[in-house]
Amino acid sequence: MTRKIEQVRFAENAPKKKRVAAYARVSSGKDAMLHSLSAQVSYYSDYIQNNGWEYAGVYADEAITGTKDKRDGFQKLLTECRNGNVDMVITKSISRFARNTVTLLTTVRELKELGVDVYFEEQNIDTLKSDSELYLVIYAGFAQSESESISKNITWTYRKNFEEGKP
Repeated sequence: MTRKIEQVRFAENAPKKKRVAAYARVSSGKDAMLHSLSAQVSYYSDYIQNNGWEYAGVYADEAITGTKDKRDGFQKLLTECRNGNVDMVITKSISRFARNTVTLLTTVRELKELGVDVYFEEQNIDTLKSDSELYLVIYAGFAQSESESISKNITWTYRKNFEEGKP
């Protein structure tokens, strides 16, 4: 009787843990806002690790408007996504991620092409789902409009103070 030796190969493509990162932002450097940023970072660190995902970091920006995409933490997150180090990004809301509709849609589309999912908790939007872009456009429009309104109010206040001779 001849022996038959069979080589057993272990699964090389064993499922990997999803690498999840989070993005947090506050728009001012006031103490209350910085506390909020700290709370967001802590929350997302725990949230990612408690869901069995691989922790890919929490990227954050403080005292920077969401209407601009030149935010250090935001850009570092995008670089990690482009380098294939992140599978999913979680953020509190669309307005935390971007308050500019074009920036939001361009970024989400790029990440989607890279296979990176973005989940907006407050709106319960998952960008890998087929109906997500319609909701993104609607909510992004609201976020951008709110930002423009705040800007107009601040400008009005400066002008009024200037007219009244206040520094």
